[in-house]
Amino acid sequence: MQIQFIPEKTKTKIKILLTKTFYTMKGHPKGLIAAALSNMGERFGYYIMNAVLVLFLCSKFGLSNGVATGIYSAFYCGIYILSLVGGIIADRTQNYKTTIQSGLLVMACGYIILAIPILATSGNIGWLLPLTCFALLLIAFGNGLFKGNLQAIVGQMYDNFEAEAAKISPEALADAKSKRDPGFQIFYMFINVGGLIAPFVAPLLRSWWLGVNGMEYNADLPALCHQYITSIETGVAMAPEAIAKATELFANMSVTLPADSAAAMDVCQNYLNVFNTGVHYSFIASVAAMLISLTIFLVSKRKFPTPAKKAATESVQYTAEEKAAMAKELKQRLYALFAVLIIAVFFWWSFHQNGTSMSLFARDFVNTSLFPPEVWQAVNPFFVCLLTFPIMWLFGTKWGRKFSTPRKIAIGMGIAACAYLFMTVFCKGAGYPSANDFTALDATTAAGLKAGPWVLIVYYFFMTVAELFISPLGLSFVSKVAPKNLLGLCQGLWLGATAVGNGLLWIGPLMYTNWPIWTCWAVFMGVCLLSMIVMLCMVKWLERVTQ
Repeated sequence: MQIQFIPEKTKTKIKILLTKTFYTMKGHPKGLIAAALSNMGERFGYYIMNAVLVLFLCSKFGLSNGVATGIYSAFYCGIYILSLVGGIIADRTQNYKTTIQSGLLVMACGYIILAIPILATSGNIGWLLPLTCFALLLIAFGNGLFKGNLQAIVGQMYDNFEAEAAKISPEALADAKSKRDPGFQIFYMFINVGGLIAPFVAPLLRSWWLGVNGMEYNADLPALCHQYITSIETGVAMAPEAIAKATELFANMSVTLPADSAAAMDVCQNYLNVFNTGVHYSFIASVAAMLISLTIFLVSKRKFPTPAKKAATESVQYTAEEKAAMAKELKQRLYALFAVLIIAVFFWWSFHQNGTSMSLFARDFVNTSLFPPEVWQAVNPFFVCLLTFPIMWLFGTKWGRKFSTPRKIAIGMGIAACAYLFMTVFCKGAGYPSANDFTALDATTAAGLKAGPWVLIVYYFFMTVAELFISPLGLSFVSKVAPKNLLGLCQGLWLGATAVGNGLLWIGPLMYTNWPIWTCWAVFMGVCLLSMIVMLCMVKWLERVTQ
């Protein structure tokens, strides 16, 4: 069918744009897509955890927001700090591929433990919660073995790619060097396909399992059930308003909450068991995703280079002057690396609020009657997949090529500040109090004040654009400045910076819970703006180092 109202000139421009974007993958190392597909399973599990972990810990164990986000923060810090360990292991053993395979298997073991549905009670929480934390440790350690080393292999692909191009001509070398940033963006886009699907898995399985058992999803009921059980076990009376609310919500499912304490406790425990079992089933999907990734990696293994082994074969004699010059250059490269890592700390602290403060915001302040809070975590990987090629095309234009990698990272921090500027203005205009004060409102008043889902979409749009300016380009920057015999360690340092940012995640929910939430978002906006300014001040130096 012809679209008559679009002028022919406009149609031609659209065709050119599509050609430039969708054919951008041509001219890259052959193993790039295989490496990205190998990483999709890890991203699948990562985004399931990102979407459900805080809310799952609250609903399963009755933990407070602060304790749940503390465990989340430690887990995500562990994921990235253990990448340093994984990088060191791969560099010293000179066996990147076996380290990566081991990481996938260790992660699968962690997800297997989480997949076992056991009802948490006052009698077993003493060992069940530590077992859950041990499973999280296994996932974090497996991720550390896997993540940085696969990224190091991708960096080595482009080192080899550029070395081959240098044998042809200076023009071919310049063209090959221009492929590195787009290559990491392609890699980043493909691995987010797993993240696009993952946030839907747990809510769908949970709703299905609730339906099988004649129940319905309600975000407020798990906390009320835990309050009811605790009040019965401790003898401390539950607030009449909370009892009335729980009774009403159960009645909406045609379930009667008995007046008898023991019977009421059984009803609450049954709901919690059914509610959380569906989430446990989603971890089975994570195990399957790990095994698929392992299969893809094993099939494609021969396409991947081995960075440390290649470097070990090189033996060149240098004069004292050459050694001094090389040492000076190495110091400059490491200084540049650590300067960008400091900026990365503040970006990831702000960005990974999506699994803590923003998940709680979606649960407490946003009308999620159509979709549960976890599903909104899919907006970020959706935008990654949607926007990667247009942004690559933008960077490939004459105007876009004027911006170096460090300058793009600075712009990304400014865009992240825009996301929090929007949240600050919106929440200030809505007059939202702290989360503690808001959740204490009666259900009718709170429902009338809740925001529409469009607020989350706008926020994630800005944060995803910022992510595309910073995360894949940060990986590219590290691969440029890293010494060839320390590729795994330096990629681990990038992930270590992410770990430090994740280690600070608990601060966001602390502000969110106790301050008017617009002030919480204003703090993040200020941090992003300051980081942008600092990065811009360093741009010329960083550009010289990466030449």
